[in-house]
Amino acid sequence: MKKSVRILLVDDEVPIQKAVVPLLESRSYHVDVAGTGAAALRLVVENTPDLIVLDLGLPDIDGFTVLERVREWSDVPIIILSVRSREAEKVRALELGADDYVTKPFGMAEFLARIRAALRRHQPATAPPGTFTVDEFAFDPVTRKVLIRGAEVRLSPKQYRLLQILVQHAGKVVTHQQLLSEIWGPAHGGDVQYLRVFVRNLRQKIESDPARPHYLLTELGVGYRMRAAD
Repeated sequence: MKKSVRILLVDDEVPIQKAVVPLLESRSYHVDVAGTGAAALRLVVENTPDLIVLDLGLPDIDGFTVLERVREWSDVPIIILSVRSREAEKVRALELGADDYVTKPFGMAEFLARIRAALRRHQPATAPPGTFTVDEFAFDPVTRKVLIRGAEVRLSPKQYRLLQILVQHAGKVVTHQQLLSEIWGPAHGGDVQYLRVFVRNLRQKIESDPARPHYLLTELGVGYRMRAAD
């Protein structure tokens, strides 16, 4: 039997929910509904939708933030459905990884056509990765938490991003230039000494003995490596 396409509608407006859900279900789509950004992120993990329809004006987490979070580990098609019509906001959404942008109010036939087009352009959504663990270190990409012996470690956004890159390539060397370009931009590709200081400060937070690191390992003259998972 052919698997039903699963769509996640993220919108806190009840009239939109009442209009869109029956429309999609009448086309044999399975629809989940989230009224907040936090609920949306949870349902993305639990249900692995084939497509997301995302409003930007959510009551808790801004829709742009939800878009960024999902794009960290999934290429699921995302269609923005928003009352915001300024070009700058459309451009921002598309640059963050949205596949399409539909402005409210919208025509139902066009909306369905855009959904079909987005589904055709994509393979099935990538399942989110699980928590990465090595001994007493844990990195959860969904909750964005880093734990040492079960206690959360407070990191700056750039410290989190560096760990994220190293975890994604765990067991492999990531060069100085790669890390600098990914985190600070191509213009900083040669600031190796700055990166060394940054890594030293990060080790103070995650290593029992920063002078003899167990997790964030140095590859002399090349870059850094996250110890592979157990």
